[in-house]
Order: sequence, then C-alpha cells, then structure tokens
Amino acid sequence: MDEKKLSLYAQEKQELCVTNDWIPKEMYEKYGVNCGLRDKNGKGVLTGLTRISKIVSFKEKDGRKEPCDGELWYRGYNIYSLIRSIGSGEFGFEKIAYLLLFGRYPSEEEAKDFIQILGEARELPQNFTRDVIMKAPTKDIMNTMTRSILTLASYDKRVSENTLEDNIRQAVQLIAEFPLLAVYGYHAYNHYENNGSMYIHRPDPNLSTAENFLKLLRPDESYTELEAKVLDVALILHMEHGGGNNSTFTTRVVTSSGSDIYSAIAAAMSSLKGPKHGGANIKVMEMMQNIRENVSDWDDTEELRNYLEKILDKEAFDHKGLIYGMGHAVYSISDPRERVFKSYVEKLAAEKGREKDMHLYQSIEKLAPEIIAEKRHIYKGVSPNVDFYSGFVYDMLEIPQELYTPLFAVARIVGWSAHRIEELIDMDKIIRPAYLSVMEEKEDLDQK
Repeated sequence: MDEKKLSLYAQEKQELCVTNDWIPKEMYEKYGVNCGLRDKNGKGVLTGLTRISKIVSFKEKDGRKEPCDGELWYRGYNIYSLIRSIGSGEFGFEKIAYLLLFGRYPSEEEAKDFIQILGEARELPQNFTRDVIMKAPTKDIMNTMTRSILTLASYDKRVSENTLEDNIRQAVQLIAEFPLLAVYGYHAYNHYENNGSMYIHRPDPNLSTAENFLKLLRPDESYTELEAKVLDVALILHMEHGGGNNSTFTTRVVTSSGSDIYSAIAAAMSSLKGPKHGGANIKVMEMMQNIRENVSDWDDTEELRNYLEKILDKEAFDHKGLIYGMGHAVYSISDPRERVFKSYVEKLAAEKGREKDMHLYQSIEKLAPEIIAEKRHIYKGVSPNVDFYSGFVYDMLEIPQELYTPLFAVARIVGWSAHRIEELIDMDKIIRPAYLSVMEEKEDLDQK
C-alpha cells in the first residue's frame, strides 16, 4: 500500500481515537485508581516481593515518614560497600553480576570461574554479525539489539524448554553477548549510514566487560586503566534498580506468561528505549550543550541561575520546563548512585582536561535544586540523579550518543536476568492487573 495514503488515513482517524479513548483525570480519583501504578505522592503500588535489591528514600521516625539520603542495596549489600570492595587494580562488574544472579557474593574461586565462563561465552554464532547485525542497520541501536536478541532464539535448540537450568545458561550467554550486539550494531550503522570505516574487533576473553566494550568500540582498541575503571563503575551502578522500574517489571510480566527469555529480554529492551526510562542522560547532554551556547560566562553564578530559571519557566531549551538530571521518581534527598559516581567523574575529567566542564556541572548541581524548590511545590526533595553525570562520562570516553541507552542495557541485562530467575522460582500465576471499564454502553446495532 502507498505509505502516503496510509499516513493520510491515520491522520484523519487520530481525532476519532482521541475522542473515544480519552479518560478525564478526575475519574482516576473518583474510582481510586493509581495512574501509572503510582499514588498521588509518587509512591509505587506494591505488586510483588523480591530478594534481589532494595531502594530506600524515606525512613520512619516517630511514626512519620521522613525523606533520607537515598540507599541502594544489592542482595543485602549497600552499593557503597560493594564499590569499596573492588580493588584499585580490578573490575567489579562480573563479581557483582554473580551476586545479583545467584544471591551471594562470590568466593575468589567462584568469581574466577564465572569470569572465565563469561569470557568464553562472549561470542556470537557463526556469521551472525554478517547475516543479522549488518542487515538493515539503523541509528536506533536498541532496535538493532532487540532484533538480534530475538534472532538468537533461533540458534538455541532448547529455547522452548524454559527450565531453570536453561534460563541460567541463557542469561549468562546474553550478559556476555550484549556488548557485542551493542557495539557491532553501532559499527554497522556508522558504516552504512554515516559512511564511516567498518571494523569488527574480536573480544578478548581475558578482559572485563568494561575493557571489552572500549576495545570493541575504538579503532585502535586502546584505553586507559582509569577509562575502563570508570566505565566498570557505571555498569555496576546501572545493572539493577529494584523490581518496579518499567523495564524490569516488563521482564517479570512477560516471564509470568511462560514466555522464553529472549522474548522477555526483548520486551525489556523495548521498554528501556523509551525516553521516559533509558534516554535521560541524552537529554542532559542536549541541555548542557544548550547552556554552554547561551551562557557566556560559566563562572557567573547569576547568569547561570537566570538561564536555569528560563529553562524551568519553559522559556529556554526544549520548553518542557524541566532541568534534566535533577530529581528522581523514588529518591528525595540524594541518589546514592550519583554520590558514588561523582568522585570517578572528577578523576576522569582531570585526566581528560575537562575540569571547566566539570565545574559547570557542579555549579548546576548546586543551583538547580534551589531554583526548583523556589518555583515548584514538591512533596519531596530534589537532587541530581545518576543520569546527570553519566552522559558526561560517556562523552569523555568518546562513546557515541547512539550507544548511551544500549550501554544502559549492557548493564541492566544482569538485573533483568536476576528478576526473571526469581519470577520463575517463586511465581505460578500470570501477572494480570485489573482495569476498571468506564465505557458507556450503547443500544444494540440492530435496534437502530
């Protein structure tokens, strides 16, 4: 069918859809329905139990809930403790992936075995890169990866078995393969769409996930120890964030239907690519570039404050009234991931000669919460979240923006896999929340 004709048809019908699908917001309050599964204070409705992770943003004091510094726990360990446990000359992503998947911190022998297994599994089926990844390349690397994930199911002879053993095998395989799917997908796009050079480097089984990502991405395969270390920390901080985030909940919903792991992870990928979920750091980068272009003196606090006020008043940048990277759906006083990450960002900025940019970020980090508090009536505190700095780090690492969300997925595949395994073990019912119908009944058609 002619695409233009179909587009015109859709254009004509959109008003009909709006008229018949729109539900007034007051009806949600009338029937006690939480929009987006969140109450009026932004707290999520309890939909399950988990042993995998915990987020803390409020604490009880004298019978009242009070905001507190944010906490993130993986399998009973505070994220600060986990980051401190990683030696200066080692990488922690693999160890903490083991912790999330299997529920206990690995011994040295267990960590060594797991790292070796991941290294050996970090390969794709024969000709997969040529026959799948390099076909129909697109700027949307998340779509490229999702197509690849679903195609990998065709190479798995036990895809329909869905046993716990098979799911553990498949999860480890996918965790190992995700960096390849992301980077090779980018190289295919860059070659065919941007006329860039094509190079497909082989992963090194003896290197960490962070090291391999940089090795596969860069033409000369080189990187500094600090670059790999900062990326390793970024992956750890992004690998898990409670069962209620959109993509993890999607994983559990699809898993509860009895579907295979490839379908569940593909669904999670489709959720993560949404700009409300996985694309926040790109918006921060776009906003920061806009600030650089419109604030003549970055050290002039008053000029910077005035421009941030314009952004918040919908007079500047994208006119949405948001200072991106500020605030979080759960955290109030602070995001522990940002607190952990900031010191590594400062070290990388010094190595890269980006101290001036770092100072600008720090100034906005100080000013933005003050301005938001003055102009907005909010029920909880506002602080920078991890996305405020992650885009800056990826920029310093010379990672293309097309890979920002895929890199998020390279980390989060661990959390998705852990929640899928937990869902398989504990649940025997399909997740099926109720929707109240507010449809108006009409007379029978044959009575007209």
